Amino acid sequence: MDALARPIIPPAPFVHPDELSTPRLVIETLRNTLGNWSQVAFDEVVGRRVVLGIESLLVSDPDGIRHVMQTNMANYVRPIATVRPLRPLAGAGLLLSEQPEWKRQRRMLAPAFTPGSVESLLPHFQAAAEGLVRRLEGQTRVNLSAAFHDTALDAVLRALFSISALEGRGDLAGLVRDYMAGPGRPTIFDGFAPTEGSFAFVGGARRRFQTRWFAAVDAIIAGRRAASADRDHGDLLDLLLAARDPETGAPLSDAEVRDQCATMLLAGFETTSRVLFWSTYLLSLDAAEQTRLRQEVVACPPDGVTTLADLQHWPRLRQVLLEAMRLYPPVPVLMRQALGPDTVCGVAIGKGCLVWISPWVLHRHNRFWDQPTAFMPGRFAGKPTPWISEPGYMPFGGGPRICIGAGFALAEASIVLATVLAKFEISLDDDRTVMPVGGVTTAPNIEPWFRIERVA
Repeated sequence: MDALARPIIPPAPFVHPDELSTPRLVIETLRNTLGNWSQVAFDEVVGRRVVLGIESLLVSDPDGIRHVMQTNMANYVRPIATVRPLRPLAGAGLLLSEQPEWKRQRRMLAPAFTPGSVESLLPHFQAAAEGLVRRLEGQTRVNLSAAFHDTALDAVLRALFSISALEGRGDLAGLVRDYMAGPGRPTIFDGFAPTEGSFAFVGGARRRFQTRWFAAVDAIIAGRRAASADRDHGDLLDLLLAARDPETGAPLSDAEVRDQCATMLLAGFETTSRVLFWSTYLLSLDAAEQTRLRQEVVACPPDGVTTLADLQHWPRLRQVLLEAMRLYPPVPVLMRQALGPDTVCGVAIGKGCLVWISPWVLHRHNRFWDQPTAFMPGRFAGKPTPWISEPGYMPFGGGPRICIGAGFALAEASIVLATVLAKFEISLDDDRTVMPVGGVTTAPNIEPWFRIERVA
């Protein structure tokens, strides 16, 4: 095979040939949670280990994942270590709620994410994408990581509140970006904390962030209510304010509206902006794929999209997004803690066992993928919902708690990426290696420079 025809192998942390000793495992985890895996994790579907006295089970077997995430989900909760970094961002919203509160919130929020509701938000996504193109005009060397962060925030603010990201938002994107890169990164104190409030002496930065973050969200909600409370905006806030519990008829409280908005802001721009970044980064490595996508979107311009069905004119673009989420999953690790004894994949576990379900490992597992480290968007051809049909693919989580906003995120990312590709040719203009780093999301270790050239 000619070298130019070989698939691109994008950067990823080193996979250790043998399991790491406990001290080395701790060190590598603190450096990068994606760099602590050994080869056996990508070959076997279940592995048990005791680290610092804590029983852990890595599960990549589809039936085992289904058992933990669905069949016996009542026996598993998010461990404190994963909740602590997220609580300042999401409050008591859907992301962090547990049964039965989770069921109540999910019932109330479901109408906001039906295909019809998402379709009504397409103009907001288009407006945000067009705003990005205007900001890129006249530039040749750009930081697309920051640009996508701002654009995804613009899209979700429009969809949530019918306002632009430029309308008095302060620097919400920068606020969250700084949190993710700083106090929002998991620490060793999170791993050993018996409660959310433990080790309060190290949580000052997180508390200060939460105060600023919640105040900003409250201010946006209050401003929208005060400015135009008497009309229908056709946005997600309208749906949240109108939501009623199907069983009791009760609405969401003010604090619940705030927490759900904070959760949607986080999920709607933090994870989506990462998908956009990694998709663009991969396309900058594969010029032929980028050209193919540009031809596809020019044939069916983004400004002509009026329905979700119109997005089907861009099958290859969708495949690139799906492949980017495979190689760089939005959430690299899901963890659950057993409330009581259980048997998973034939392995008996005790109360308190930490069950690791890692999309990072699963998406690169030799059992489920051909050339798992290669960028090959065509592997998703003819697979409209691979997160359901493919046993080794879970970019949106799994089971009943699968991301409620998956359709929202894919529509937003498709329109933004298509709009940019229709206008610009993109290449990497940075000699530094871009390495994924695991945290709340899969983020790049640096924000590289890209060169853009107007093509239309």
